[in-house]
Order: sequence, then structure tokens, then C-alpha cells
Amino acid sequence: MLATLAALVARAQSPAPATTPNPAPPTATVTAPALNWVLPLFTDREGYRSMTLRGSAVQPSGANAISVTDLSITVFSGDATARVDTVLLSLDATFFPKENRAAGEKTVRVIRDEIEITGENWTYDHAGKIVSIRKNVRVVYRLPLKLPL
Repeated sequence: MLATLAALVARAQSPAPATTPNPAPPTATVTAPALNWVLPLFTDREGYRSMTLRGSAVQPSGANAISVTDLSITVFSGDATARVDTVLLSLDATFFPKENRAAGEKTVRVIRDEIEITGENWTYDHAGKIVSIRKNVRVVYRLPLKLPL
């Protein structure tokens, strides 16, 4: 009986086994792309369509970027007419949502009523509606030239 009592006292004086807190759940990692992605953007005040981005597949690419396969950007007039101003097409591009900017190393095709431009190593800044193409640029101008220039 003394042995049992000594064992109980010893157990009561020994520190309790450390309990492990529940580990944090693992963070979600996106491994599969989103398919048939569409992102419409609207003007701040009136709510008119400003731009629509589409892609056959998208996937996060870093903290503030999205890789887009088969990117199609449709830029609208931003008013009640919702007229299509410009279309940009690229097989492989990156979109930066916080900046409303797109870029790509591969070919881009820029289509407007009066002009079509193709080239590589490009960027599009939606705030300024500026397209920059740095390599292998080809321009087709569809309006008659009035001479002399």
C-alpha cells in the first residue's frame, strides 16, 4: 500500500506531459489553373464597362500577378455607348490586378478600327491606355494616307 501511495504522490508531483497545440491548418496552394476566366472592370463613378479580360486558363504568378493563357483584353469607351475601343490578344501574358496592367514576352496583337499592330515584349497600362511594344513590331494602317505628310 505504501508503494501505491508513493507512486501516486510521485505522479502528482511530476510535470504534466506537454500538450501540443493544434497545428495551424496548411495554407492553400493553388496547383490547378482556373479555366475560362473572365474579369470585367467598370468605371469608378458611373459603373460603365471599362475593360474585360478573358483567358482560357489563369494561375497566380507571385504575390500580385496572374499568368494568363490565351489572354483577350477588350477595352471599352467607358461611357454609356459601351463601344469597343481596342482589343489585345496574346497567347501567354501576365496581368497585374492592382495596377490594371498586362505584359508579355510573346506576341501581342492590338486591334482597333483604323490600325492593327503586332509585336513581342509588350505592356498595356489601362490607366493611360498605353500599349508599348519593344520587339518585332508590325503596323497595318487601314486609312488612306493624305499626302503630303
